[in-house]
Amino acid sequence: MSDADSLDCNDDACDIAGSNKPAHDEKSFEAGPGKHILYFADPMCSWCWGFQPELEQLTSSLNGRAQFNVVMGGLRPGTTQSWQGEMQTYIHHHWQEVEKKTGQPFDYSRMEDDNFVYDTEPPCRGVVCAREINPELGLTVYHNLQREFYSGGQDITNTQVIADIVAQAGVDKEKFLKLFTSPAARELVAYDFARTRSFGVKGFPSIVCADDGQYAFLALGYRSFDAMHGDLEAWLNS
Repeated sequence: MSDADSLDCNDDACDIAGSNKPAHDEKSFEAGPGKHILYFADPMCSWCWGFQPELEQLTSSLNGRAQFNVVMGGLRPGTTQSWQGEMQTYIHHHWQEVEKKTGQPFDYSRMEDDNFVYDTEPPCRGVVCAREINPELGLTVYHNLQREFYSGGQDITNTQVIADIVAQAGVDKEKFLKLFTSPAARELVAYDFARTRSFGVKGFPSIVCADDGQYAFLALGYRSFDAMHGDLEAWLNS
């Protein structure tokens, strides 16, 4: 279904660090009956930020014909070392490439922080916790976090920054922080990471169309909405 545009970030996709890790098998990862669109992404994935306008067109075109699910993939969860040096230089160049291709705005002030640790687990955990509290706000929180990181220059690995952004989306801040800092939150985000791998996703953004147990990729990496639209409509009308 897809023209696979699939470091970490190259060739229109951000690849999962350590993507050969086996999926957990303790839970079912089935999407459920009916048509579902599974969007696998990470708030700190630059190609996902570049893809945001295409995603907005996609979700607007559904008109209730399929359920939309945002799944946190975990681009670089658990990173502990700062990006100072080669990684920082590489990512700076990569952001420029994404900006050039997609037109999405980037705030490069983050590049001035040599000690920044590119750990994508906290914002992913923020999305799944917000989604757990209010399932209707998962996608909004995901988008708000990536926007504030890429065009707002905010450190979305910071708990307080995450909580403030989540609260602005309408999630109760106190309830969110209680869940976000609990062991249960780690389990929730680990489930999303495992679900990502169970579908064979190795890079972001990726979109899977699921229909009563049948699965197909609509996108493996950045793909314009115009390129996806025909495949999407054919699937929705099948």
